Amino acid sequence: MLLWASLLGLAAVSERLATTPQSVISLQPPWTTVFRGERINLTCNGFHVSAPAKVKWYRKNFGKRYPSETPGNTLEVRDSGEYKCQARGSLLSNPVNLLFSTGSFILQAPHSVFEGDALVLRCQKRGKEKLIAVKYTRNGKVIANSNTSVDLLIPQASLSNSGNYQCIGSLENAYILKSNSKVIRIRELFSQPKLTVTDSQPREGNSVNLSCETQHPLERPDTQLHFIFFRGSGVTLSNWSRSPEFQITAIWREDSGSYWCGAETVTRDVHKLSLPLQIEVQRIPVSGVLLETQPQGGRAVEGETLVLVCSVAEGTGDTTFSWYREGMEESLGRKRRRSQRAELEIPVVWESQAGLYYCTADNGHGLIQSEAVNVTVRSMPGNRRGLVAGGATGGTLSFLLLAVALLFYCWHQRKPGDGFLGDTTRSSLTLRPGEPPRPVCPASVELRQLYGNVHLKEGDLVYSEIQFIQPGEEGQANTSRIFLEDQHASIVYSEVKTEPQNDLAGKISTKDE
Repeated sequence: MLLWASLLGLAAVSERLATTPQSVISLQPPWTTVFRGERINLTCNGFHVSAPAKVKWYRKNFGKRYPSETPGNTLEVRDSGEYKCQARGSLLSNPVNLLFSTGSFILQAPHSVFEGDALVLRCQKRGKEKLIAVKYTRNGKVIANSNTSVDLLIPQASLSNSGNYQCIGSLENAYILKSNSKVIRIRELFSQPKLTVTDSQPREGNSVNLSCETQHPLERPDTQLHFIFFRGSGVTLSNWSRSPEFQITAIWREDSGSYWCGAETVTRDVHKLSLPLQIEVQRIPVSGVLLETQPQGGRAVEGETLVLVCSVAEGTGDTTFSWYREGMEESLGRKRRRSQRAELEIPVVWESQAGLYYCTADNGHGLIQSEAVNVTVRSMPGNRRGLVAGGATGGTLSFLLLAVALLFYCWHQRKPGDGFLGDTTRSSLTLRPGEPPRPVCPASVELRQLYGNVHLKEGDLVYSEIQFIQPGEEGQANTSRIFLEDQHASIVYSEVKTEPQNDLAGKISTKDE
């Protein structure tokens, strides 16, 4: 129990330290090496809106510690040593090593240099002799040679600029001076980004969150960065943004591969890339393939639409759906969808298309077949495919006898001289009171010459006629010419009329069909 309490206490302390700002010492002038007798002003910054009321200072020299306290945040020093400060509400600062040199030729360098900062080095000589040339070396190699300036400027320092620096001066009397050596370490403005992911082996179709993590030094907590995300060999997933997070709303098998993120300063002076992170997207094989119909239960109506719906209980990625009717080798249709269902529509279904239907699904892990569904097609009286088919299926012996009797009656009711080539205007029939209704006869219609369905003989005139009879209102008869697709005629018949050349005018032989 005591051990557990101790661990919890340490964790709380660590979290508090991680969120507490650290005090930072700045120098004026910015050099850490000056001549003895000069002075340097140290300022302790604690990242508060107002300057702290009191600041604690710690000086260490030759193993001895010299604590002090100032009413403000500035301390003037004239002695060599290691200096630290602590403002109220902040952590203890990093040490600053100051050297008040007794030499006559020194190399001056700033205390702390970060990536992207300007690095200025200065060779200083005490005395009246004048420098005519200056050389700067790093790790023993000459990196700059000038006879006009005693300063070395590196506009944007990088980690590669770290090293052991020294300057060599030439006097007018050809005397050579060598300064003290100064080890300069360029500090990271932010650490190399690290890409993290919520799931490195996600399932297809799931969302994935990427995070580009980096650390700022305590001295530069307000450094602003922009972030970007990549996949594979240069595929950009996002634009530069201040957000270190990026979400892939739906990831697929083809998205597997290496991922990177990048971070750079707003001024674009410093930019870094993370190490690659491998993401392997897992595809789920299809299972639970099911075929359903609309209308439900496979009960279709002839002449109407039938929809076959193929679905899977599980399965990710692009799935190929296929539909079949037993007894047929070729599929009825095939669709590729990034979905768990697909539909095949048969716009008009006929009775001959009834049977067992099934579907298959495959997303690259093997084809899975559904159970067969029995589709029945119910025929409706009004759904006839054509005049000939309707006559063949609906004609009965009684209907034919009635048609012949009506035709015979109408033939004898014609006035002398009337014929099928006469007036086509139909007059209405008026019934007298108490008079029983009489059969309605078709009116004469215009005859049309046949082409193609009758073999013409020389001298013959051949015509065809199709008529229907339909009772009208108040005993009136409606007759007219119809087309084959008309499904509402009460009585339909046709005549083929021939007129031999030697016959008398007006005598036409007829043959019913």
